[in-house]
Amino acid sequence: MVSAVGSSTATSLATATATATATTDGTASAPSTNFDTFLKMLTTQLRNQDPLNPMEGSDFAVQLATFSGVEQQAQTNKLLEQMIAQAGGSLGQLADWIGKEVRTTEPVWFGDKALTLDIAPDSRADSVTLVVLNASGREVSREEIGTGEGQIDWFGRDDMGKKLADGRYSFVIESSRAGEVISEDAVGAYVRVTEAAVGTGGVELIFKGGGSAPASNIEAIRDPG
Repeated sequence: MVSAVGSSTATSLATATATATATTDGTASAPSTNFDTFLKMLTTQLRNQDPLNPMEGSDFAVQLATFSGVEQQAQTNKLLEQMIAQAGGSLGQLADWIGKEVRTTEPVWFGDKALTLDIAPDSRADSVTLVVLNASGREVSREEIGTGEGQIDWFGRDDMGKKLADGRYSFVIESSRAGEVISEDAVGAYVRVTEAAVGTGGVELIFKGGGSAPASNIEAIRDPG
């Protein structure tokens, strides 16, 4: 219904390795380049060491651990740079999404409160039907609504007027003219954002009740109603 390091040898190697993690302009080099540099340095050290005083195993372990730490730091710095770029220049901007309501065509959670839908049928339509789909994409109800455009409240009732089960739903409107469907369009619904995270695909918004969408797919944002 609608309405820390312990030997000088290890220290010097760690310093050289850390230096190798940056190019002359200060930018991080690729982890594979760091690893190749480390292997060359270690091989040279083993080849030129005093046979009467070989490198202790503990020193060797410390060097490996040091290199691992340096490489991990380089990886972390690279990830932070990516996050900052993907978040529009500042990670702090992600906090602005939390608690806001955004409009998305992805399935959103329906529970005790009505959902706000943004309806925009084909302007040629003389009849418009709102089709409701569950999280698996199966149709659970359809309802004739007016041909007007704008926001409506959806109370989650099936064709018999019974409240639909709590869950995630998505919406489509069928625009018809003279009894023939001329267009089918996804309907945007407003849902609250509970978390914002940066992944390989960019900023991902997590919704109340589950579900998510890339920030780039969000159509609108507003303060909670």
